[in-house]
Order: sequence, then structure tokens, then C-alpha cells
Amino acid sequence: MQLRKLYRTVETIASKKFENDEELLSHVLHEIIHSEQFKINGGRIWKFDSRSGTYSLMYQTGDMEKIAKNYKLKVNEYPLFLQLADSRTVLANEQDQYLRNRGILKYSATGVGEKIVWRGKPLYRYVLAFNAEELSDNLPATLNIISAALSSVLRSKKIEQKAKVLERDLDKARDIQKSILPQHEMHFQNYELYGVSLADRIVGGDFFDYLQAEGDQDRLGVVIGDAASKGVSAAVQALYVSGALRMGFEYQTKISVLLSRVNKLVSKTFTQEQFVSLFYCELANDKNGLVLYANCGHNSPMHYHADTGKTDLIEPTGQLIGPFENESFHAENFHMKKNDILLLYTDGVTEARNHKGEFYGEETLTAELAKSSKGTAREITQHLLEHVQTFSAGDEYSDDKTIVAIKRIKA
Repeated sequence: MQLRKLYRTVETIASKKFENDEELLSHVLHEIIHSEQFKINGGRIWKFDSRSGTYSLMYQTGDMEKIAKNYKLKVNEYPLFLQLADSRTVLANEQDQYLRNRGILKYSATGVGEKIVWRGKPLYRYVLAFNAEELSDNLPATLNIISAALSSVLRSKKIEQKAKVLERDLDKARDIQKSILPQHEMHFQNYELYGVSLADRIVGGDFFDYLQAEGDQDRLGVVIGDAASKGVSAAVQALYVSGALRMGFEYQTKISVLLSRVNKLVSKTFTQEQFVSLFYCELANDKNGLVLYANCGHNSPMHYHADTGKTDLIEPTGQLIGPFENESFHAENFHMKKNDILLLYTDGVTEARNHKGEFYGEETLTAELAKSSKGTAREITQHLLEHVQTFSAGDEYSDDKTIVAIKRIKA
């Protein structure tokens, strides 16, 4: 499963209303254990108690021998908990004799939620431990994404609770959201562009931007991104990334260098689970319609070919922005002919659901893009947005939706 899709799957499971964090984590763990796509047999949730310096068993589920209720592990006698603070996820042999007697010989554990400091040592408030028939080397990567998604949900819920008390701050957040979005319409050389971003809540983590250096009429940068967090924190992170890209663009920096620098900034400034998926491309005053791009874990943009009616997906060329500080990025290219369309969008579009729980999906988006391809960039964007909004009307779960259409109107 793709990392972004896995993140969204866990996030969707955790999107329901729960009385507290423990109920949320227990529900998600149950769904993971009983889902065929994860291939995990059993799991447990441990919660840290700073007074006793122990992790207590909070919840367990799956095909495994049950552990005594409220069984405790002392931090000083179980170094795994300290290791998690540095690596988030650990694959290891079980050392506790009681747990070994219950058939737990090897496991993978991942930290979830905020870190707290106990006697000068950072520890995760919650730890999820998993058992599978085969603990492959790929499992830690999967658990890292599960941990990131759950930690993001917990953080967002905490922020939302505070936001209910500080309504005036939401007005400021709305201004932040508006400040990072450009005017909808843009004309550049042989291209016309039109973008719209709709926040699911008062503010959201979607953003797009048109980047043009002062006095440079031969190059235009276009970016669309989606911050993994929600609400106010997502708006702040989107503002940060957008601002960093604007500053970097002014220096005529290569795409690979620009994104590497932005990635380092995001990695150092935000937590690991506050990553951003991002697609960046540059249009040029080029008779052949050259488009340079890098897709950093974002939804695959669609390149509609006017002469054949076919649509190509622009697949990811690198990792997400943020989780991996030293990640390198590289650019690819393609050409746009007259009347070709490049459609950028966030996952709130393709993952919009109707009242039956059916996803809007890439196939529907591709078909509607073809139907509207004769229109202007503005007409295409507005048609697609209206179509997906109508499709998803009445569904309880929704997300930010952003669409940017780029059409080459001259040869």
C-alpha cells in the first residue's frame, strides 16, 4: 500500500467521534488487527504512568494469548521504551519472561501521541505493540505511518478543543489561509491557469501557489500541497512551506536543490508526523511546451492529451516533504501541446465519498476532465469542483479540496 494511502486509511478509521484518546486508539487498533490489508495477528496498547514509571497494558486484541489486565512494565527494566523516543518504531525480541510465556517472542512496537519528559528522558505517552506471523523489514515503515497518522489525529483533536475556547484565534487562522492562496486566475505566456481551494473546516492544510520572480517573464512555478495535519496547525504549516518555496524560487534554484532545502526546513521545524505532500512544476517560455516537475508523494496529477483524448498520470518522483531530513529529490519532464491540460488536485477530491461510501476516484475525475477539456482553465476547474461537491453532498466525512487546471492555449 502506498504511504499516503496508508496514512489516509488510518486517518479515516480514526475520524469518528470518541469520548477520549484511549477509546480512539483502541478502536483503531481493533480495526488494524482485523483488517486483511495489514496482515497483523494481534496488538496491544501500553500507556505510560509517570507516577510509577511504568507502562500499563491498556487494551489488547487479536489472535494471541491474553495478558493479565493492567500488566505493567517498568521503564528502567525495559529499555525498549527509551529507544522508541529516538526511532519511533522498534523491531525486537521480547525480553520480559511473562510475555514470552504468553507466546510473544518477537514484536514490533511504535510510539504514539505526544512525548513527555520523565526524569530527564523523553517517552511516548502511548506505545502500540504488534505481532505478526512474519515480522518483515517492511513492517517498521508501515508502523511509522500508522504512528504518524494517529499522532496527527490526537494532536488535531487537542488543538480543536482549544480552538473551541479561542474562537477569535480562528478568525486569525482564516486570514492565514487566505494569505497563502493567490488569485484564482493566472495567464503566463502560452498558458492559462485557474485554481480553487476549499477548506473543509474554517481553515485547512491544502494550498496552491503561482511563483514568479520579479522581472522574470520566462519562468513560472506552480505548486500544490497538502499538509497532513488538520485545522489551524495545517494552515500554519502550509503557510510555512509556501513561504519557503517563494523565497527559494527567487534565487533561480534548481528544483532538486529547492525541494531539498525546503524539506530540511520542514523536518527541523515540525514534528515527524506533520509532513506535506507536494507537487511542483515549472512552465517556461518554450515553444515545445517543456514542463519540469517533481512529485513529492502527492496525488498523481493528470496530463490530458488533446490530440488523442488520453490521460497520463504524473507519478511521484520522491518522498514526502518533512519526515526524512536528508532526503534527495529529482526532477522529471514532459511536454504539453496546444490544448493539453495539466490537472493538479489534492486527495480530498478523489477520496470524496457519496452517501453509499463510494469514492469519487481517479476514473471519475479522468472522465470529467475529458468532458470539460474544451473549456477554459476556469471552466474546467469550476466544473470539476461542482461535480465532486455534488457527488459527495451529504457524506459525514470530508476533506479540503483543491484543484488547479493548467491549459496550453497557444502553440
